[in-house]
Amino acid sequence: MKNKITILIILSVIVLIALSSIQAYLIQNTYELKKKAFIQETDDLVSKISSDERLDSIYDVWSDQLKDHISDFKNKRITESDLIGRMKDNAETLNKQYDTIFQTELKKLDIGYDVQFKKNLAFLVITQDEVRDSIFPLKDRKRMMLFGEDFNEEEATIINTQRTFTKNEFFSQEEGEIVTLSFDLEIYSVELLLIKDWKRIVYGQMTLLLLGSVLLFLFVIGLLYYSIKNLVTQKRIAEIKTDFINNITHELKTPLATLSIATKSLRSDVIKNNESAFNNTLNIVNRQNERLQKLIDQVMNNSLSNEEILLNREQVIDNTYFINVLEDFKLSTQHGDLKVINNIYEPEVLLRIDKFQFTTAITNILENAVKYGVEKTVITVSSSIVNGEYLIEIRDNGVGISERNQKLIFEKFYRVSEGNVHDVKGLGLGLYYTYQIIKAHNGSIKIESELNKGTTFIIKIPVK
Repeated sequence: MKNKITILIILSVIVLIALSSIQAYLIQNTYELKKKAFIQETDDLVSKISSDERLDSIYDVWSDQLKDHISDFKNKRITESDLIGRMKDNAETLNKQYDTIFQTELKKLDIGYDVQFKKNLAFLVITQDEVRDSIFPLKDRKRMMLFGEDFNEEEATIINTQRTFTKNEFFSQEEGEIVTLSFDLEIYSVELLLIKDWKRIVYGQMTLLLLGSVLLFLFVIGLLYYSIKNLVTQKRIAEIKTDFINNITHELKTPLATLSIATKSLRSDVIKNNESAFNNTLNIVNRQNERLQKLIDQVMNNSLSNEEILLNREQVIDNTYFINVLEDFKLSTQHGDLKVINNIYEPEVLLRIDKFQFTTAITNILENAVKYGVEKTVITVSSSIVNGEYLIEIRDNGVGISERNQKLIFEKFYRVSEGNVHDVKGLGLGLYYTYQIIKAHNGSIKIESELNKGTTFIIKIPVK
């Protein structure tokens, strides 16, 4: 059964991981689609501005100026570096007007978030007499910003590319004569868009989806945990019930077997004719009958919860009460080497308890100390007043209880199943009943234990 539960847990975890992976994949896809749609929407809006006739005319002015500079370059009046410098200076001058128009139109759109736009020169090629001359970029340059706002391009998106071919003429002097020459100009420009905080905006649009996914994931985990916990609990309950049935069967067999033998003996003429033997046999029947009755009463009474226990409270002096309890316990316990140390609080304290029920609770703990004790058992009973509560500590030097069993020790029918504990008789009701009695007195009980170092039960009840 344990192996089946382990396999079920492993399979459940694998299925959970698979479902989580699928969910993560779908969320990632949704994110990419949202991102693409968001950028495309912004691109469409900004493209309307970038295609404005006024902005195109500014670009045309820069392009015309560029042609004049190329004529100077071809006539060797300026160098290639001078040509690029003039291109940049002209762009900076025209950009003031370009950016003003762009920002004005952008405000009119009122898109609700910050965007930045710029137009870069990617490359510039001059072709003359079928000879291509790449003027830009130079080896130490990448792209040149022509218009817009300058920003880091790492997270920017290319929204448009523009490639223009124009055939141009210029005058040149060759061998004392002025001739007209032509060249083809190829300009490749790139428009980039940067949306500030676009990730936050996209995630904001996915808030409900992300929240729903997290809640669904937590629900599945909770459902899985609840199902496995219930399965383990049901398994443990089934084991406890089986153990209880085996224990009660074992406990009942002994008196029933004795009663069977005794009743058969009573039919014997030898026993009938011997008054002493007849009375002894009859006493055996009575004792075994009482033992059976006590077993039945133990099952009936010790199964009560603290709400069902009716207390008959009376005032007792702690010193006198514990002396009597411990003395009675020592007399009734058949243990060859038992030592009980009484460290009860010296000043007398008046306790208001149900004497019979509370004695049963204390005795159950003392009996367990003997049952699960070592050869030389030492039990120390101490008490004190702490924060207005009467604290009772019952410490033994027994085999101790593991942490796993400490959490279950007060549950109904539970019995420790480690070491030689299997050899100890019992129904698993004693400490459960003790716990219920202490709770009925508005108190608390806890356990501190370490294997092979003994166990301490700590009881707290209110003092009035």
